Amino acid sequence: MSKLTEAMTAVSKTILREKDFLTELDAKIGDSDHGINMARGFRAVEDALASISDPTNPKLVLETVGETLLENVGGAAGPLYAAGFLAAAKVCEPDEKLTVASCEKLFGAAVEAIKKRGRSDKGDKTMLDVIVPIYECFTPEYADGLTLSECLAEANYAATDGVEYTKTIPAKKGRASYLGERSIGYQDPGATSAMLMYRAVYQFLNQTR
Repeated sequence: MSKLTEAMTAVSKTILREKDFLTELDAKIGDSDHGINMARGFRAVEDALASISDPTNPKLVLETVGETLLENVGGAAGPLYAAGFLAAAKVCEPDEKLTVASCEKLFGAAVEAIKKRGRSDKGDKTMLDVIVPIYECFTPEYADGLTLSECLAEANYAATDGVEYTKTIPAKKGRASYLGERSIGYQDPGATSAMLMYRAVYQFLNQTR
């Protein structure tokens, strides 16, 4: 996982590029600040990663990303994403390799932390509607007989499908929950940013294999 620092830099550039899009989505059912907050956080992530003491240590990279997002991203997204990255860092070894098993372990830890921090689950029209399906693509039940590349590709499809799914359900958490059934038809900004983050990592890995 020595390329994790570069992958997270790719995530940062994607979030910065999509800042206005995320803000437009949030303006429809939220506080109109998701893109702005995420961009601020990932600018700080880029700066933090540029000065990290050991960019080849995935545990340190994940910790740095989590701590930086916690300090710099406002709204609900900051603490939630931070909880996910920090939980993943906690179970990550300094020499962790990118495998189906390590993806299951890291995403599984992130999912549980986000569920606990947000008191939410898949089906609530949140980032979990993308992150949970991503995680499930690396579980033994799903991944049996698949290569790492195949699991990564399946997770990419699952992330896209997760965003589409959020359009079909009412929001149960956050500002959007005040709209109730009126939030149906709109995609969740948090789910969208989660999809964009995974897609950036997936595309980076495909380009550097």
